[in-house]
Amino acid sequence: MHIDLSGKHALVTGSTAGIGYGIARGLAKSGAIVTLNGRSEARVKEATARLQADLPDADISGIAADVGTKEGCQALAQAVGEVDILINNAGIFEPTPFFEIPDGDWEEVFRVNVMSGVRMATALAPAMQAKGWGRIIFISSESAINIPTEMVHYGMSKTAQLAVSRGLAQTLAGSGITVNSVLPGPTMSEGVEAMFHQIAKTQGKSFEAVAAGFVKEHRPSSLIGRVAEVEEVAAMVVYLSSPQASATTGAALRVEGGIVQSIA
Repeated sequence: MHIDLSGKHALVTGSTAGIGYGIARGLAKSGAIVTLNGRSEARVKEATARLQADLPDADISGIAADVGTKEGCQALAQAVGEVDILINNAGIFEPTPFFEIPDGDWEEVFRVNVMSGVRMATALAPAMQAKGWGRIIFISSESAINIPTEMVHYGMSKTAQLAVSRGLAQTLAGSGITVNSVLPGPTMSEGVEAMFHQIAKTQGKSFEAVAAGFVKEHRPSSLIGRVAEVEEVAAMVVYLSSPQASATTGAALRVEGGIVQSIA
C-alpha cells in the first residue's frame, strides 16, 4: 500500500518529541504539509529544524501554543488556519496514588488530555465539513481500557477521549470526515528511554534488561513482550490519516502489543 498525503495539511499537537514527533515525521514522509506544536517556542523551533533537516523536501512549520488552555487552543487554531488532518496528541501524566491526587491534578489532566482535543476539533472541524474531507485522531492509550491504579486520573482522561472520539464520529457521520482513537501501549519515546537509562544506572543493569523487565513486570499480558517503537504507533496514525482509511471511523484501534486481553 502506498500512502500519499500530498497537499494535505496536518496539525499534530504536542509534537516536539515522543509519539507526537514520530507521527509528524510519518505524516511528512507521506507527503503531508505538517505543523508541529508545543508549549515552548524554543522546543518548537528545535523540533521543526530537526525534522526539516531529516526531511529536507518536506513542508514543515511549527507553532508554539499551550493547548492545555482555552486561550492556547484559540491561538493555535487561528494561527494554523484550515487543516485536513488533526492529530490530538498532547497529553500529560504523573503516577500518583489515588488518595493523594489533589482536585487540581484531576482538573489539569482532564483539561490537557481531553479538553485540548475537544477545543481543537471544535475549532477546526467546520472547515473540514465545508470541504467534505478530513481526519481527526485522538491519541489515547491502552490505559483507557486497563485503568492504571498508579494514575487513575490519567486513565480516566484516556477513557474520556474514547467517548469524545466516538461521539464526534457520530456527529460528523456522512460528512467525509473520519474520527478515530489510537491506543498505544508502553512506547520507546525519549521520556521512556531516559527513564530506562536512569533505572539501569541506579540498579546496575543493562538498558535492554530494564526495558524487558518493565514489560514483564508492569505489562505481563503483552503478546510481543517488549516496548513498542514510536514508528509503530506512527504507522497506524498515518494509515488512519489516509484516503485508504475512509471506511474506518468511530473506532478505537490498539497499538499496544496485545496487552489488552480482549478479542474486540
